[in-house]
Amino acid sequence: MDSLANAHLIDWQRVDWVLLDMDGTVLDLAFDNYFWRELVPERYAAKYGIELEDALRELEPKFGAVQHTLPWYCTDHWSRETGLDMAALKREIRARIRPVPGAEDFLRLVRRSGRQMWIATNAHRDSWHLKLEHTGLRPYFDQVFSSHDFGHPKEDLRFWHALQAAHPFDPARTLFVDDSMPVLSAAQAFGIDQVIGIRKPDSGLPARPLPAMRSVETLAELAATLPTEHRAA
Repeated sequence: MDSLANAHLIDWQRVDWVLLDMDGTVLDLAFDNYFWRELVPERYAAKYGIELEDALRELEPKFGAVQHTLPWYCTDHWSRETGLDMAALKREIRARIRPVPGAEDFLRLVRRSGRQMWIATNAHRDSWHLKLEHTGLRPYFDQVFSSHDFGHPKEDLRFWHALQAAHPFDPARTLFVDDSMPVLSAAQAFGIDQVIGIRKPDSGLPARPLPAMRSVETLAELAATLPTEHRAA
């Protein structure tokens, strides 16, 4: 998307709430991709004395069976399924947790604008606490909401209804940004007026298309859409 199109991507005059996904939107998904695709299979293979290929064959059906459901995002579930302490493993490699390049500049600008800024994440509580504490980003957000607190993942319309019932916000005056197409579609179906997709959630991988969805590569592109007074030093 070119800079001219970006300039008109968001109507900030109609935004009072900014809701952001965490992993892949604010934080680099490279951490999670390494964790699930490399570290977990390696540690699973070592724990049970099997080859890495056998570990992958055992884990892949387990992953596929619960994808886009609440257990998929639950560290307790995966600790039970694998016999590995998932929370401890994440702490062990926390040095890999980092913001998407340019994301913190966007957060700073939104904070300066005075709008409400919330995290809406599928991450389990122990995961989002670790990540936001390690990166120092927690103070930017007025609220952090996990789907585990509402009993449904963000892909499910029931999450959005439960969030709004517990913490009222006006979907017509809300901007929501996420890297997951099923989540973006659910947010649109719920009635959030301005929904933006992230095409490059992992800094180490190429951007991918998000058909039929307004999108940017990263939050850094959205910083330039804010009114000039909020971008001034």
